[in-house]
Amino acid sequence: MAYAPGFRGDAVTPLARQAAIGQGLSADRLPCVPIVGNTAARVIGARVSGLRRDGRLLARAQVAAYRRFGYDNVRIFTDLYPVAEAMGAQVVVPEDETAYLRAPALASTAGIDHLRVPDPRRDGALPALLQALQIALDEVGGEVAVTGALTGPFTNASFLLGAAELARLTLREPTIVHRLCALSLDACLRMADAILDLGGTPSLTDAMSSCSVIGPRAFAEFSLPYLRRLVEHIHGRGRPVTLHICGDTRRIWEGMVATGADCLSLDNDADLAAAKEQVGGRVRLMGNVRPSEIMLQGTPAQVREAVIACVRQGHDSARGYVIASGCSLATETPLANIEAMMAAAREIGYPVDPSRLERLAAA
Repeated sequence: MAYAPGFRGDAVTPLARQAAIGQGLSADRLPCVPIVGNTAARVIGARVSGLRRDGRLLARAQVAAYRRFGYDNVRIFTDLYPVAEAMGAQVVVPEDETAYLRAPALASTAGIDHLRVPDPRRDGALPALLQALQIALDEVGGEVAVTGALTGPFTNASFLLGAAELARLTLREPTIVHRLCALSLDACLRMADAILDLGGTPSLTDAMSSCSVIGPRAFAEFSLPYLRRLVEHIHGRGRPVTLHICGDTRRIWEGMVATGADCLSLDNDADLAAAKEQVGGRVRLMGNVRPSEIMLQGTPAQVREAVIACVRQGHDSARGYVIASGCSLATETPLANIEAMMAAAREIGYPVDPSRLERLAAA
């Protein structure tokens, strides 16, 4: 197997590790993905605002973070809004924090007919994301999976009209919601193809499909059909799909599996052991060290303890398990805590020995 350059503690590359585990062979450790977003800016001393429209800087930050920590996925991400912004949503880009939505693309439903599917190679911040993806693939794509974050159709639709208004219309005017979701799906498919054309893999995030925003019935009607079509399209081009939905998703785990996703990334509000029992036989699980209380605010010792706790719950999931943070890390997450997460994964090793794991937990 190929050796991994540039960081300490790993004998093989992430791709070689993934292949070995997938074939039922021994490996040095479980895959580990602290979901590094704009924290990567801190690795190179850059401001977060500089990453969003500068593909070269974004790639440099994400590749540098990967080379420093040695985790198992390079994810090109800045925020949830690039597709919606390219469709007319107004986004605020603070100088040194993550962008946020100022106003949706539409003031009312009357403007739906004027919305257009963006061209990923020309519109808004999308070209910079693709540039970063290409650079990362060129530099480290031979040793680690490189993914392009893609906001799911329902969440993108919420940025076009506003989350509260979209949720209201799921009850009062469902046809309009379906129109916006269908349009967002077209935009997602176009961006997915752009990512795939470069050799990357789309990684799906659908925050507004959470049970904290809509219920299971609304998920089944307005989110699931569009996610399923997006996943089928990505599968049709030969790539696996990881799906992340924020919050407590227990009531929609069956629906998340029904999308056809290969891996479910579970937020820290989800019960990892319960997910293993309910759906672990059908889909790979990923999660779910708390990104705020532990990764941002905790100590390295607390990070180690949390990683061990998650591995105790998830390591024997039938379709596989990936150590990960429950969601994207906050910008100011201490780099020492990311190092502690990786160190814990290396300390645990693979295959996981349950008796040794218990001793580590008691230490």
